[in-house]
Amino acid sequence: MSKVVAISGGFGCLGIAVGEAFAANGWRVALIDQASVPRPLADTARSEKLLIGAVDLTDLHMANCAMQQVQQHFQGLDALINVAGGFRWETIEGGDLATWDLMYQMNVRTAATASMAALTHLKKAEAGRIINIAAGAASKASLGMGAYAAAKSGVMRLTEALAEELKDQRITVN
Repeated sequence: MSKVVAISGGFGCLGIAVGEAFAANGWRVALIDQASVPRPLADTARSEKLLIGAVDLTDLHMANCAMQQVQQHFQGLDALINVAGGFRWETIEGGDLATWDLMYQMNVRTAATASMAALTHLKKAEAGRIINIAAGAASKASLGMGAYAAAKSGVMRLTEALAEELKDQRITVN
């Protein structure tokens, strides 16, 4: 039986591309997103897809429900790819602190919440995987990217903390 991957932010351009790459390699793919309708998806005959929309991945209960749907549909979960996130360009001087909260919610909290929700299922896998998508801005911020860079740096630190926490539990985090 092929492996199962859940992709947060699965209805966006990057999420779809990641899902299609996994599907092309025979994985069964669950795309999870806050949008209720996905963009057009390629018809990949080699793989089965599950689309789960209208999920607020900042809400742990909703994330748990989505991961439970994946578990029930595919009878397993082998990997979680955290693609969900967002970007706002705004200088600190002319900006709003609400943008900092938004960048945290969209980038860090979604990855943390989806990971928390997936852990029970990933621990049942032979070798679970979590992959978090950060950005070059996490290492070097540019003009107008302070909130985004801080959030993506948070994703990197979350990844390091989870990797350390799970290293003895057959789950790798990158």
